[in-house]
Amino acid sequence: MGGWHAFPGGRMAAADAAAPVRGAMDGEKAFLASGQFASQQACALRELFEEAGILSATGPAPDEVDLEAARAGLLDGGLDFADWLVANGLALDASRLRFAGRWVTPPLSPIRFDATFFLMEWPPGEASQPSVIPGELTSGEWIRPADALDRWMSGDVLVAHPTLETLRVLADDGPEGRRRLWRSEAGRPDSPRVIEFRPAVRAIPLRTRTLPPATHTNTLLLGGAKLILVDPGASDQGELERLCEIVDEVSRETGGHLTAVILTHHHADHVDGAGFVRQHYAVPVWAHEATAARLADRDIDVDRCLRGGETIETGGSLPLRIRMLHTPGHASGHLCLFEERCATLLCGDMLSGYGSVVINPPDGNMADYLDSLERLSALGARVALPSHGSMFPDAAKALRDARDHRLWREGRVLDAWNSGLRDPDRMVAPVYGELESPLRLVAARQVLAHLERLDATGRIAGLPREVRESLGKVVESRP
Repeated sequence: MGGWHAFPGGRMAAADAAAPVRGAMDGEKAFLASGQFASQQACALRELFEEAGILSATGPAPDEVDLEAARAGLLDGGLDFADWLVANGLALDASRLRFAGRWVTPPLSPIRFDATFFLMEWPPGEASQPSVIPGELTSGEWIRPADALDRWMSGDVLVAHPTLETLRVLADDGPEGRRRLWRSEAGRPDSPRVIEFRPAVRAIPLRTRTLPPATHTNTLLLGGAKLILVDPGASDQGELERLCEIVDEVSRETGGHLTAVILTHHHADHVDGAGFVRQHYAVPVWAHEATAARLADRDIDVDRCLRGGETIETGGSLPLRIRMLHTPGHASGHLCLFEERCATLLCGDMLSGYGSVVINPPDGNMADYLDSLERLSALGARVALPSHGSMFPDAAKALRDARDHRLWREGRVLDAWNSGLRDPDRMVAPVYGELESPLRLVAARQVLAHLERLDATGRIAGLPREVRESLGKVVESRP
């Protein structure tokens, strides 16, 4: 999670189990009930020393030279921390830790974290004070929880949802409020049902009929006084009922109410729940006119057609100004939403945290997709939140990488064409490698989309009639 702000911490190592630990942690009973292991205390204390230079240990205090050498050894991977502790007659002091909750990432991303949080008081009178060695970390500082929240609210920093909730608890109640974070049942960590990636920009991962390897679509709940729901794509009744529970919870917290549903495009994993939400809350559905046309025969009524360039404001104590952007390519009616206050791009299926976006002719068009990426790059967005996967902390890089990858893939399609291949199905192997069905069908449609663009730009000639005919066929591969 490069580019994000976090408390000191990191991945548990096998050697942490060998580190000597003394003392009983405050909240140890709740910690053990959460299903975690004592070695996580050793991990937390090791990472704290490595990243911040703070060593919480019992035994004879090493001098500053030895501490600096040990820390350097941890940073470059050459030090066995457990052996070093034993050799110096030290044991990690867990009695200074206070358990502050366990969280696990919900299934919105292929990379998930199981994170345990601790608090520790470290008075200014202690011999060692925190310091950051540039490399693993960019920077580090003491900061009051309320000040950290102010920086997050301004859009200047990125924090993961468990860190955000911990900061809110500390700002409200101080260290004793940590008991509010002991919500886990025995052996089950907290997994947030809604993730506030940016102020008043909340993602709700819902299980949908999407393409593997993705299993969920991020439904977005935006604003405060006027809440807007984007892409309720679940078809399962239980998932839709859970969605409504979350909408109701946020409505109570903000004092607002749901005012509309926006659909970024017409694909099933973005629209399957729109009719249910429309009826349940008696709210209108908004989408681009091309999306409305495709949904007309699917019993999903679109009450207002949105155009690129128009803006929507949500009001309340934290008003959002959301600009609509027409970005065809993945779908002819695809819309992105640009939240102007924190420069957040809600990019739908223009980007994906699960590999490449599918461009499926005839509604998908590779030339339009690349043009839309180019226009989005000019926005100056700080971050980008896709419909599948987690947030990209550098929107410009994510958009550039997506475009570069497409052009690289197009080069492989051109190489296959120049080698004499003309059938998109036969071009899949040299372009993508060996794939299993249904991914092979999806890949063949991508090859076709690239061939269409290469033909339109004059880089190839003589596209076979059957290939031209297949450009007009609607082919979908759904689980």
